[in-house]
Amino acid sequence: MSKVPTHVRIAVTAIAALAAVGCSHGAGSMLPAQPVAGSAAARQAELPDKDVSILKMLTKQVVIGSTVDPKFGQLNPYGLTVAPISSGDFKKGDLVVCNFNDKKNVQGTGFTIVALHPKPGSKPLLVSSSKTLLGCDALALGSDDTIWAAAFSANDNPVISTTGTLEVNIKGKPFEHPFGQIYAQPKSGSPVFYETNAADGTLVRVNLGATFTYDVIAKGFAVNHGKPGSIFAPSGLAYNPTGDILYVVDGTNNTVVAFSDVTKIPTGGVIVEPGGKTFKGKFASHAHLILAGSPLKGPISSAILFNGNLVVGNTANPSGQNIMVEISPAGKVLDTRNVDKGAAGALFGMVATGTTAADTKLYFNDDNDNNLQVLEP
Repeated sequence: MSKVPTHVRIAVTAIAALAAVGCSHGAGSMLPAQPVAGSAAARQAELPDKDVSILKMLTKQVVIGSTVDPKFGQLNPYGLTVAPISSGDFKKGDLVVCNFNDKKNVQGTGFTIVALHPKPGSKPLLVSSSKTLLGCDALALGSDDTIWAAAFSANDNPVISTTGTLEVNIKGKPFEHPFGQIYAQPKSGSPVFYETNAADGTLVRVNLGATFTYDVIAKGFAVNHGKPGSIFAPSGLAYNPTGDILYVVDGTNNTVVAFSDVTKIPTGGVIVEPGGKTFKGKFASHAHLILAGSPLKGPISSAILFNGNLVVGNTANPSGQNIMVEISPAGKVLDTRNVDKGAAGALFGMVATGTTAADTKLYFNDDNDNNLQVLEP
């Protein structure tokens, strides 16, 4: 167990208080509002969710701004999330990005976090440059904007304040080259963070309190033990409080897996069997294969939309194809979109905002251009 400093403990207590009254700022936590009667969104809303492609309605692709930090010039944006409130360096709705490479573009040597306002022409603000972030590949923000980062090369999980100060660095077992991170606020119960590891294919729940405790709730996800820049492992975490569902992307087996009632899964609850399509263990019934195979090809990132659909980003399509795949909760492929016709492997880090089809925005990091872009209606 890791001791939590007093100032972090206060933040954790605040998060727990929010949980008690049902506040939620996790990915996919916003419930859909009613669309304007007679509008295109209203007509779409009349259709069953499983038949509605939101991605098809996002017809505009716009550049928000560069993700290259202004001090160190670091590149290759991986982690991406949204600030739920205004605090410290963040305004509510700001986009928070971490860079995986240094200014020479050496894989896994980046250690900067930047923030951009969610509008075209935004300039990156350097929030943190802690060496504990070395090889930062995923980010999650708590309900108070506290930053949790998965740092592959540093092999740790730093917790950083909204002004960029390192508050506590979680390291050692069960962290084994972190590769995924998400904040999860169930509809009932306390908030937690989930983290995945690229070295051993495990899924870890981090429980918040006076000390952090850890439950390795699933193991057996495929890993390729690739060097930075060629890593496939469980990643692309997305959370939907409706059903307490955690989605995990498997880039080695080209699968998407959902864990229902994930809060109830204890240590050792699920074992992912070879191939990534079947499960065993006392809580195997909580694990569900959503999609396997084409059009998934080396997926690493994902984002959950307001209606529960998932958008997954491929990294292993042929050159000239950087494909997003929209999937219904039942596993139906609803749409695909090529968002970059340059070199393959440009899609790292995705997040969606909005409560209707009309106001949905799907943000993503484009590693070919070292910038942040958005798909919108």
